[in-house]
Amino acid sequence: MTTPGSPVALRASDAERETVAARLRAAAAEGRLTLTESDERQTAAYSAGTRDELVPLTADLPEPRPDPPPRETPRGPMTANARRRFAAHAAVVAVLAGFLVTGWALGPAPFFWPMWPLFWLGVSLVVHHRRARRVPAVNPEGP
Repeated sequence: MTTPGSPVALRASDAERETVAARLRAAAAEGRLTLTESDERQTAAYSAGTRDELVPLTADLPEPRPDPPPRETPRGPMTANARRRFAAHAAVVAVLAGFLVTGWALGPAPFFWPMWPLFWLGVSLVVHHRRARRVPAVNPEGP
């Protein structure tokens, strides 16, 4: 029981214990802790009852690196001109695919040889779609 005016030690959550244990595992993987030290500290982390018990377990370790920023920002829809160009590209690919499959079906080839040109035609569509001009995305968080 605590008396009025005395500091209260806050209980540690499972997520806080797991965060400390993950830092300890990372430190062991980097060679900053031996396996014995890592095991002892992880045991202490998982058995910690308060946040104050977790602090000394990582006090002599460097701060973790921040997560890198996301590689891709949200993209908006394609512009009208980009949609027209992409539709034309897709139509050409569809016509070529029809000719290739028809040629294979009517020919003497024992295997489905059009798979190779169809693969590259499909890749060209994916690349076109990824590189198409787009309307700037609206950021819901504001400027």
